[in-house]
Amino acid sequence: MGTHTATTPFGRRPMTLGLLASQVAVGEIDEKARASKWQVFRDIREAKEALGATDRALAILNALLSFHRADELTAEESLIVFPSNEQLIRRANGMSPATLRRHLANLVTTGLVIRRDSPNGKRFARRGEGGAIDQAYGFDLSPILARAEEFKALAAAVQAERKAHRLVKERLTISRRDVVKMIEAGINEGVPGNWQGFMRRYEAIIARLPRTAARLTLETICNELEDLWVDVHQTLESFINSQNPNANESQSERHIQNSNPHVSSTDESEYDLEETGEASGVGVKNDNVRALPSRDLPLGMVVDACPELLTLARDGHIRTWRDFVEAATQARPFMGISPSAWQEAVEVMGPEKAAITVAAILQRSDRIASRGGYLRNLTERARDQKFSVWPMIMALLREKLDAHAKAAGNNGRSVTDPADGDRGVTVEISEALRKNMKKKGWER
Repeated sequence: MGTHTATTPFGRRPMTLGLLASQVAVGEIDEKARASKWQVFRDIREAKEALGATDRALAILNALLSFHRADELTAEESLIVFPSNEQLIRRANGMSPATLRRHLANLVTTGLVIRRDSPNGKRFARRGEGGAIDQAYGFDLSPILARAEEFKALAAAVQAERKAHRLVKERLTISRRDVVKMIEAGINEGVPGNWQGFMRRYEAIIARLPRTAARLTLETICNELEDLWVDVHQTLESFINSQNPNANESQSERHIQNSNPHVSSTDESEYDLEETGEASGVGVKNDNVRALPSRDLPLGMVVDACPELLTLARDGHIRTWRDFVEAATQARPFMGISPSAWQEAVEVMGPEKAAITVAAILQRSDRIASRGGYLRNLTERARDQKFSVWPMIMALLREKLDAHAKAAGNNGRSVTDPADGDRGVTVEISEALRKNMKKKGWER
């Protein structure tokens, strides 16, 4: 193929440096260069976004390639095709002339084809002796041959990027699922840990996730989620390793688990809700509050201590801490607790401990005249780190054990809770918890 002289477009279309660069690149094609036109077209289609080509432009390019009879593009033959607009429209599956012109301009701008305009702008070929084409005016496909390797590299890069993007989305989905379910497991199983902190950290990470994110953005979010996964997993793993493998504790939520609270047998052991103005266990000393276990109360233990809350729970069952908090929220207006008092308790104690406090107040609501004021008092003490829900729940459990001892000869194995009325709910107390409570003076 001979060297092409740079030409300018016909009519009002301007000449640009980009068009000139495309024509210069065509002049540097190796004389032995050859490429499969359909393979190159597939590479261009794969890299269309990187090239800036539109879908309609590629449909027109496909039609232009079909006018070149050979399957291979070679530097030894003319690569100019000269179909009319009507022929292009038919082979491009139909489009308006204005749309055709617009997307032909896109092919030229992106350097995929070169216009070889005749003096009057028409597309045609002048043939010599023997029918061979001496001169043709139309669209030059030489850039496709000249940039075949470039298109191949671009297509490979696009495929690699697409694969990386798919993999990072899979990582993101798995990380999100694992973190959320491990946090829920930790909360539901009563594992000690900063679960609310983990959840806030998770929500802060996910809040930065846009609807449509680039791969690098997803990589950053995935890395942060995986760091959070490590922290949550280590918390659960540490708890599992710390448990006695020979312990034979029931996993039922209605069962009071062996919490082994290691509570000092001073002021906390005397905690009771019998007085409406001041509960003796509320005013504990700072040192004693710090001596209380840092782990959260097991959900089953709290529900056993505060069975009245079950009457306000959905379907009469509390299976998760979320159900427990929701039931406490439902109980608040019936107890005469204002929304502001509840909100302040949640902000100071956290939603779970605030719900435990409300449930304990509900359990002894007949002995407390001003429940809203009482909750505000406990909230202020919690703000000063002078209040813990541990002795409150232990006092309720101790009172329940005393009632069971009177009703069942103090055997404590399996008795019916009088507070449950005709429901006949059986409360089981683990032997380990019984011994621990007896040691701490909570069982008479």
